[in-house]
Amino acid sequence: MRILHIMNDITDRGNGIVNTAVDLAIEQARQGHSVAITSAGGGYEPLLEHWGVRHLTLDQSRRPTQILQSLLLFRRQLHDFKPDMVHAHMRTGLLFAWLWGRFYRFPLVAHVHNVHDRESVVMGLADRVIAVSLSVAETMANRMIAMKKIRVVLNRTLDSPRQPAIGDIQAAALARPSIVTVGGMNHRKGIAELISAFEIAGKEFPNAHLYLVGDGPERALFETQAQKSRWRERIHFEGFQSVPQAYMLSADVFVLASRRESFGLVLIEARQAGCAIVASDIDGISEALDGGRAGLLVPPQNVQALADALCKLLASENERRMWQRNALQGIERFRVSAMACEVENVYHELIRKKCRRAIPEAALPE
Repeated sequence: MRILHIMNDITDRGNGIVNTAVDLAIEQARQGHSVAITSAGGGYEPLLEHWGVRHLTLDQSRRPTQILQSLLLFRRQLHDFKPDMVHAHMRTGLLFAWLWGRFYRFPLVAHVHNVHDRESVVMGLADRVIAVSLSVAETMANRMIAMKKIRVVLNRTLDSPRQPAIGDIQAAALARPSIVTVGGMNHRKGIAELISAFEIAGKEFPNAHLYLVGDGPERALFETQAQKSRWRERIHFEGFQSVPQAYMLSADVFVLASRRESFGLVLIEARQAGCAIVASDIDGISEALDGGRAGLLVPPQNVQALADALCKLLASENERRMWQRNALQGIERFRVSAMACEVENVYHELIRKKCRRAIPEAALPE
């Protein structure tokens, strides 16, 4: 099968949408498909080339002249690559593919990685809509996307070619006990609540340290908040890390305090590292943690509940070990190969549908 993924970029700076799409494309190539990604580029080109995935350059900047040029270039890419399937991961690319799909008649799949703004309803123009969690699927259905179009395929990251094997990663040298979070430095990730919760937990555990791994637009605001803390010397901003699992392997507690989270790919990485996990009970996080069996769930934006969960785990080594064991149970189902197989099933639905349309009714078997 010839599969063309269309994305804004392929940055290697920790974007979960990009990471999922790159993992999927490489696994599809591993399974024998002819795969290409068209985007503005961004760092993953050598990795894609190594695994046999072509990268085609397409700048989708939203300037009138650029949009027109990109539309024409995308048409040429479609003509040259001749995809059997076009898979769009973001809105602009979805619109490009939908416009040309009306002429070229290729099946179009939209991959909805998050629903944090109402413009995501545009993804419903595709023939099939892949949602990364049941929560995302329900949100899309509530926005009047036909349920018959929606298919749920959970994000997976185990065996990702982007990262070394977990056994080959050297754990970071952290002060203990350590609380670690990994994510973009923005309010949606609940960083402010986590720092406030550490203000409470830090009093109970004077040796505890908080490590914030990641970068983002609101980092300066959180650094200012941390500087006002009594425990500012124990709050560490580590910036973007290409191998965040090094921190997870050293974490006594891993936290994802998000206010919104379509799935939480980082939780699968934390589970693989055998972390005791605390996370917000919001959106698709519960699905990433097997309904709370693989991690402690707390109400979102509830500083006291988050602090209580941190204290509970820091106070008891037995409690931490229990949650570490729980995190590892059932982790095998989050392999990238399983995600690719489920996506391929969605493709085959559309290919069979296309074939049935092409064959006269009288020729179809009873």
